[in-house]
Amino acid sequence: MSNERGPKVAVVTGASQGIGAAIVEAYRKLGFAVVANSRSITPSADPLVLTVPGDVSDAAVGRRIVELALERFGRIDTVVNNAGVLVSKPFTENTADEYARVVATNLDGFFNVTRPAVAAMTGGGHVVSITATIADNADRHFPSFLASLTKGGLNAATKALAIEHAARGVRFNAVSPGFIKTPLNPPEIRDLMTSQSPLGHMGEASDIADAVAYLETATYVTGEILHVDGGRGAGH
Repeated sequence: MSNERGPKVAVVTGASQGIGAAIVEAYRKLGFAVVANSRSITPSADPLVLTVPGDVSDAAVGRRIVELALERFGRIDTVVNNAGVLVSKPFTENTADEYARVVATNLDGFFNVTRPAVAAMTGGGHVVSITATIADNADRHFPSFLASLTKGGLNAATKALAIEHAARGVRFNAVSPGFIKTPLNPPEIRDLMTSQSPLGHMGEASDIADAVAYLETATYVTGEILHVDGGRGAGH
């Protein structure tokens, strides 16, 4: 998947482990160069993977990711907003600091990276956000105010921006995971998560990466919220 301008380029945030690392691998298999970001990411031996450490809640980091992508590879074709913070506790127990941290990462991070990246896209492009099924299908076992506020906001923004940028050929989609085996979901709660899955098991990071890769190649799909959740979006 390359042309005279070199390989296509994907920016992936939250890329050092779990879902983000699987997404980086998926884009390399598609032939993309990747600009991979997380707060503590280390250099890659792959010359087509540029790592950029930093916290995307900082607008300067978002600008730097885009600037370095253009400097190294000359283009940006895709942004995958995967960086996220999960806090699950009763609403009245959420602290102001937790609220600020989740909003800063999940919403400000999206804005800080996506806005300059989309402005730099020429000849079309693609933005994928990793959201959460619990944002539109609440579960009494897992209080989800902050996830609903932020990930639900990204779902709504995905649809709005898909229409706003359709004429430019820039697509916006989201992948909405259910319970996935990642460092965000510690082993001590995985039995409960498994019991709440209609399919009877948790998903893998590769399941989310496969969904992102599908959306990358599905060029007639935009404004889609693709649930990869073992059926939780349908009911449980």
